[in-house]
Amino acid sequence: MTGPRMTHLLPSLLVALAWVFDAQQTFISVFTDVEPTWHCKNPDNTACASSSSPCNLDRSSWGWDAPIDSSVVSEWDLKCSAPALISLPASAYFMGCLIGGLLLSTLADSILGRKRLLVISCLAMSMTGISAVLSPNIWIYASMRFVCGCARATVGTCAMVLCTEIVGKKWREVVSVFSFVCFTLGFLSLPLIAYLCRMMSWRFIYLWTSVPSLCYAILVHFFVQESPRWLLVRGRKDEAIQTLKRLAALSGNMVTSSFSKLQYFDEPSCETGALSTMKMLWDRKWATRRLTAIMTVGFGVGLVYYGMPLNVGNLGSNLYLSVTFNALAEFPSSLVTFLLVGKINRRSSLLALTTISGIFSLCCIANNEIIPAKVQMVLEVVSFFSTCTCFNIIMIYSIELFPTCVRNSALSLIRQALVLGGVLAPMLVVKGREKKFWSFGVFGLLICCCGLFTVCLPETRGRSICDTMEEEEYKEADSNQSRNGP
Repeated sequence: MTGPRMTHLLPSLLVALAWVFDAQQTFISVFTDVEPTWHCKNPDNTACASSSSPCNLDRSSWGWDAPIDSSVVSEWDLKCSAPALISLPASAYFMGCLIGGLLLSTLADSILGRKRLLVISCLAMSMTGISAVLSPNIWIYASMRFVCGCARATVGTCAMVLCTEIVGKKWREVVSVFSFVCFTLGFLSLPLIAYLCRMMSWRFIYLWTSVPSLCYAILVHFFVQESPRWLLVRGRKDEAIQTLKRLAALSGNMVTSSFSKLQYFDEPSCETGALSTMKMLWDRKWATRRLTAIMTVGFGVGLVYYGMPLNVGNLGSNLYLSVTFNALAEFPSSLVTFLLVGKINRRSSLLALTTISGIFSLCCIANNEIIPAKVQMVLEVVSFFSTCTCFNIIMIYSIELFPTCVRNSALSLIRQALVLGGVLAPMLVVKGREKKFWSFGVFGLLICCCGLFTVCLPETRGRSICDTMEEEEYKEADSNQSRNGP
């Protein structure tokens, strides 16, 4: 379709751009917290030349290959510190994502709505990113990363839920995949920004990623509408209809069948209150069962998804190229997701992809003498590609598993399970510098085991999304009756 009918996608595509900044803040520590290479100041110093680590050498006998402020590790002399301290900023960020998601996710379903929480989250994320530039030590820096993680926690979920709820069923998968492409673009932009800033302070990387995020939040505030589905289930029918009319004007004054029924709802379909959505999820066994299963799968996927980019340095290959290859792996992942999601069952896809990712990750345990570093790089990229595809399918699957009145809360909890894997990943990566089993081995075993929980979930391919818990229950009962016969 061309012309004015396609313009109704523009607000949704603008919302999806939030994933660019989400990715940048998530993986920025790959470059800002990297451990730089070092050299001996005196080539004739045999003790220094034969040492694999400078920790046992006199500090005056060696120096960094890059400027001292190119990384937080070199600027604050963390090279020989405990692994927990080196990984503290990255772990603090993911811990902030975990806590922020648990505390703030229900606000998008209850008080604030999708759009307002998205704007607030982007503003807070960008401001704390800018504040990190002023950090005088590792403790303040880790605190800023924690706050940034809290703010970022709801960016991706609000953006995905909002962009899928302001378009009809026909375009839902398209805008979802576009969100993943935006995440890839954000991830892919980091090696370029870091390479341009490689001889400058790590603080410039934060400025180049945080300032555009601030401008983006302002654009969303003025040019994006609230979800008509959310307005309706909160009892704001008049606002929902007015929003529908504005969206219809963008598509040639046409309202899709997915939205036309909203005009006939008279009463709010969900409870009000910030914690009501959580209560609805826990009070229904089917919702709790779905949530537990998909969160378990998400934990294993998140461990590998967030851990692999941090772990590429342990392969001994070029950092910029390794991260670029990982980022590029997300492009075909988005394409495969687009092709798979409409034709292949969600459950079988997740089960197969988690198994593939785990097997290839386990192959990276081998020494370079057995499997060359270049081959291990290929194995790592294949594992990461499979995990990226799992991540994409989980996000789409989660939207289909839960109705409008609890969708953002459920999706946020699932994302927190993904992030919980990210909390553990930096510690395993640092431990993996000593023995690769603690990174690649643990990654492979956990994603394989967690992926098995996919069999506990219902299949949702081809189904339209529901708005209320009762509608979802009715549809599930009807589906069970169809499978079991009359």
